[in-house]
Amino acid sequence: MTIKIKTVQSKKELMNFIKMQWKIYKDDPYWVPPLIMDRKKILDRKNHPFYRHAEMEMFLAYRNGEILGRIAAIKNDLHNQVHQDKVGFFGFFESINDQEVANALFNSAEQWLKSKGLNAMRGPANPSSNDEYGMLIEGFNDSPRFLMTYNPTYYPELCENYGLKKVKDLYAYKLEYDKITKVKKIYEVQDVVRRRYKLKLTSLNMKDFDNELKKVKYVYNKAWEPNWGFVPMTDEEINAMAKDLKVIVDPDLVLFGEIDGELVGFSLTMPDYNQIFKKLNGRLFPFGFIRLFTDRKKINWCRILTLGIIPKFQKKGIDAVFYYEIIERAHKKGIHLGEASWVLEDNEMMNRSALMMQGELYKKYRIYEKEI
Repeated sequence: MTIKIKTVQSKKELMNFIKMQWKIYKDDPYWVPPLIMDRKKILDRKNHPFYRHAEMEMFLAYRNGEILGRIAAIKNDLHNQVHQDKVGFFGFFESINDQEVANALFNSAEQWLKSKGLNAMRGPANPSSNDEYGMLIEGFNDSPRFLMTYNPTYYPELCENYGLKKVKDLYAYKLEYDKITKVKKIYEVQDVVRRRYKLKLTSLNMKDFDNELKKVKYVYNKAWEPNWGFVPMTDEEINAMAKDLKVIVDPDLVLFGEIDGELVGFSLTMPDYNQIFKKLNGRLFPFGFIRLFTDRKKINWCRILTLGIIPKFQKKGIDAVFYYEIIERAHKKGIHLGEASWVLEDNEMMNRSALMMQGELYKKYRIYEKEI
């Protein structure tokens, strides 16, 4: 049967694009269904702030009237301005285990990007490196942590058979409180650093949320600027993200570091709400929202989403103080397991810190690229 590729135009087709995942993962015990309302928000090309500096086209693959796969092609102008290149992206990729279907999807995304004057296709990015990023290549026997990706084991092969090649790997480390407490070095280092630099850590002040958010913007776009593939978040994007997380964030796990009144670092750690989302089947309302709060005390994992130190304060051990504070605060809340993710494979400082805490490199994600 011939494969037909159609672009997503109507609200019905958008919902088909979103719900297509339920077909792929219906028998997968590790999959966490995304919240449908969140997916509709990130795919809203008219209203989401990402599309003020980006374009996206979504494609569905049909055979004999049945939807068998999906993909999005993304032109991120901000990325290309920052990096002075012409890289396009693919994202939201899903496909049955059929190379012909996957090839048709990749080719559709590639041709669209090429028509926009781009010369490479990179991904998966859903829809950027500031969102869900990378394809799982190791660690399939576990559910993803909050805002991390997950996919079937055959996806890397579909990518590679099409001609996509590795451009960078991303690491996820499993951190265990019982192991970390046996590492005397981290306790000694954090104590010395605190005293030497008079480092002060404070929690997120929910009563002064707008000003706290300004601090987040300042650190985020300065601390990660040197990183491979980094794209700064616009004020509108950070505001949108903050609005979504404000309801579920634990202020005790959001930390700011200051030295003599100067902001030097920021970390955001979130309880692993995927443990709850897994039971909601994509629907937060009417009863999932209640469960979000009644079951949150049962969560035993957290994820360190971001930990950034302003460049001039790096390599002074300040990150060790943040890690120490995070694990101690999480432990007091009954959270004894954590994931530090994602970490670039060649980010020596962050990888060294994770290993110092006896972190286990238990998942790997890959970014692929193809010249077009």
